[in-house]
Amino acid sequence: MGDLKRGISQRLYDESCRGRRSDRQMVLPPVRHRSYLSSAASAERIDPVYGDDAMIPCEAQADAALDQGERVETLLIELSARFISLAPEHVDREIRDAQRRICDYLGFDRSSLFQVPLGDPAALLLTHIYQRPEMPPPPPGKPDMARMFPWALEQVLQGKTIALSKLDDLPAEAARDKESWLRYGTHSLVVVPLPIGRGGLGALTFASARERGDWPETLVKRLQLVAEVFANAIARASSDQALRESEARLQLTADSAGAGLWMLSVETGRIWATAKMRELFHFAPEEELDYESFLNAIHPEDREAVRQAVEQALQTRVELRVEYRIVLPDGSFRWISTHGSSLCDPSGEPDRLTGVSLDVTERKQAEGQLRRTLDEVRQLRDELRHQNVYLQQEVRLLHGHTRIVGQSQALKRVLAQIEQVAPTGSTVLLLGETGTGKELIASALHELSPRRGHPMVRVNCPAIPTSLIESELFGREKGAYTGALSKQIGRFELANGSTLFLDEIGDLPPDVQVKLLRVLQEKQIERLGNPRSIPVDVRIIAATNHDLEKAVREGRFRQDLYYRLNVFPITVPPLRERPEDIPALVSALVGEFGTALGKNIESVAKESMDALRRYHWPGNVRELRNVIERAMIVAKGPKLWIEPPGKSAATSTPRLTMEEVDREHIHRVLEMTGWRVRGRNGAAEILGVKPTTLNSRMAKLGIHRHAEGRTK
Repeated sequence: MGDLKRGISQRLYDESCRGRRSDRQMVLPPVRHRSYLSSAASAERIDPVYGDDAMIPCEAQADAALDQGERVETLLIELSARFISLAPEHVDREIRDAQRRICDYLGFDRSSLFQVPLGDPAALLLTHIYQRPEMPPPPPGKPDMARMFPWALEQVLQGKTIALSKLDDLPAEAARDKESWLRYGTHSLVVVPLPIGRGGLGALTFASARERGDWPETLVKRLQLVAEVFANAIARASSDQALRESEARLQLTADSAGAGLWMLSVETGRIWATAKMRELFHFAPEEELDYESFLNAIHPEDREAVRQAVEQALQTRVELRVEYRIVLPDGSFRWISTHGSSLCDPSGEPDRLTGVSLDVTERKQAEGQLRRTLDEVRQLRDELRHQNVYLQQEVRLLHGHTRIVGQSQALKRVLAQIEQVAPTGSTVLLLGETGTGKELIASALHELSPRRGHPMVRVNCPAIPTSLIESELFGREKGAYTGALSKQIGRFELANGSTLFLDEIGDLPPDVQVKLLRVLQEKQIERLGNPRSIPVDVRIIAATNHDLEKAVREGRFRQDLYYRLNVFPITVPPLRERPEDIPALVSALVGEFGTALGKNIESVAKESMDALRRYHWPGNVRELRNVIERAMIVAKGPKLWIEPPGKSAATSTPRLTMEEVDREHIHRVLEMTGWRVRGRNGAAEILGVKPTTLNSRMAKLGIHRHAEGRTK
């Protein structure tokens, strides 16, 4: 403040010296005027220096003016000092008080301060005024000052000072201005342009109700200093007000968004934070905050990442963007997202880091839930895809199979057992020879159970390589073993909530028997490559053509697993024990193949039907199906002739062993297909077995093709 006072004093002293030299060189004629230097005799309107009609030499007049000028300088210094560090809300009051003091001290009747709004240079607003009581009042409301003083506004906009001893000195284009001034009692005045802030304009006027002599240059310059003081105060108040409004808007925006504002001092490590920021981190309102207290509130797993992000923002001046968890006093944690940027000192070095923090816990929880949902969707998609593939396989496997047909007492006993156990969730063990229809019995059990809304999943145990059967049953993770390029859902997971049919379970390897027993006991599985247990709700229907009791005695099948499976055994009778069902089966199969082959069969030869009844059917219903299909293929008319398998062999060699019968039958089918094992109408399809099973059976029976087409 002392420097500012000294600066103003120096400017005033320089102006007064120039005024003294100027006054001493000029000769003033004796004039009748009112002094601008004193108000002591203002009530009588007598010049306190020269008297009413005084004639004073120029040098004496200059000395008197200089003395009074020093008193004016003192007043200006005092006024200037009052505006230093003045609070914005007090600026208007101090301007009006300064207008009053200057008018009283210098004998003016009115002081007005006008401002030109930014963006509207044609407007002129009266913002501050002081006048003596005898002066006409200013126009009420918001008068159009630009219309009243167009010439004066143009001069102000051009930065020109107006000093008028009498209004007659106005140019012709200022007629409207003169008319307005006279209306409000003004006869002489000074108008000083008022530059306010960045591009702002205004004008400060001092007016008198009487005409006066010339306006000394020293007085005009002092009034210009007053205008500068006022302009600086108004500009500073406007800036402070704009800053406060900006801060208020920023605070309101941050509060409405639930965000906290903060600033970190690099030098001291102290942190300034808004109330919302303290609320987010659960800091006390009066607690002193620093960088370490901020880091201590962060989850230990996220602390180092935040520290590195802050250091990077300060060193490289990149934008700070980091999300982390904070630990609350009750042990819970919240997710915080922080955005910030570094600010530099005049030397270009970062000295502050400022930013905003926002609670994003709900978004993080929603993202986590979305990820879990997407994982579930992917899992369901994979399961549906596997089920779709599996169902397509099942359609191919089941194509051509007929429903359970027959009225024999043996079959009725089986159907009664199916009706008894189907509604329960008990494990069922189907026993019977190959080709008796155990898979159809399993399908009937599933269709009569509460699980029929889901597809039954089938597993042919001997058809799966030993190295892959575990992953087929229980699934695998990607990379569980060499060649496991993707995750695979096992049959148990596919059958969750449904039925799993394990065909030929007696052929399961011992190590898989152990894991199957554990699944039956605990109702949980583990995928290969993943130790996490997966609960499953699966009903097991197992089937075998082996004597499991004998296999248990020989150590080929686990006794505990046998007891787990043998909850409700159902023995499916062979076809030779229910020959009365053969006519019904033949009729059903003829109808099925007739539709498939486009042939209309009206009857079956009686000789053929009798021969079919007499045949012992070692291959059971599967063999009967193959015989009917072959007969349908070669049928020529509406009457079907069927030759039972092994007829010629039975005539020539009636005492054949079971192996010889199988060898002869397989050989005959191979001859019929041209020794084609695989593919449609291949030997495996006609015999109703898988190609791998047929190859194994051929190797066991010593059946192979010679170049001459004979077998050994």
